Amino acid sequence: MTFARGLAAEVHKGLVNVLAGWREALLEMITFPLFYLLIVLFMGRGQLRPELLLPVLLGMVALTFIHEQVNRVFWSHLGDIQSGVLEQTYLTPLPSAASVLGRQVAAVIAAVPTALAVLATGAVAIILGGGQMPFDAQVIVPLAAIVLGTCGLALVLCGLTLVFKRIEIITQLSVALYAIAGGTLVPLAAMPDPISFLSRLLVPIAPGIEAMRDILLGGHSLAALPTGWGLGWLLVQPLLITGAGVVLFNRLENLARHRGTLGRY
Repeated sequence: MTFARGLAAEVHKGLVNVLAGWREALLEMITFPLFYLLIVLFMGRGQLRPELLLPVLLGMVALTFIHEQVNRVFWSHLGDIQSGVLEQTYLTPLPSAASVLGRQVAAVIAAVPTALAVLATGAVAIILGGGQMPFDAQVIVPLAAIVLGTCGLALVLCGLTLVFKRIEIITQLSVALYAIAGGTLVPLAAMPDPISFLSRLLVPIAPGIEAMRDILLGGHSLAALPTGWGLGWLLVQPLLITGAGVVLFNRLENLARHRGTLGRY
């Protein structure tokens, strides 16, 4: 019961913060779709080319989600450190896993509206261009893989900020790296082999984007994905990233508690 109450309280706190910052959320729901359209215009040399709208849309939705989710978790965690709330939390019987998990759940919920705004913008652009917006229930699997893997990445970054101070730039650089080399805008098959290998191995959204493109653009099934490393890696990669995030966060958390530096920044 203590765990459940702590989890619910952390989710509630995160959602209250989102509602309090509704203007910021509304601005992001406008700017991210505009950014998507500008990217398609740039890639299409001033035109919203139909052959670019859907492939870029799938990558942009994933990129928007990972940006929103990771940043919300990281800055929420950092805010608790700076305000001393985190240190006080560790003095209570509440398991730290409850606050960490609650923060993740709240960030996932808060990231969905912006990602849906990008998706809706892309769907309208595709339909107005004379195309059709495809749908296949199989995309739920790669979407779930993206959500889980992104949570693992957030755990890694939150763990690092417990021990290594002033690392805000890492979150921004990581998202920029995913945008450039993560297969979000340009398929990994069109990139140099070393880059595509590292992206499929380490970037939590890369396998999911490739799977969604195979399903929606190529009409393939989950069991016969032609690009990437197949269904097995699509399922295993987010589990590995999340497992690594849990282990790393736990180790860095224990190190910070041992040093007594949970409230230092």
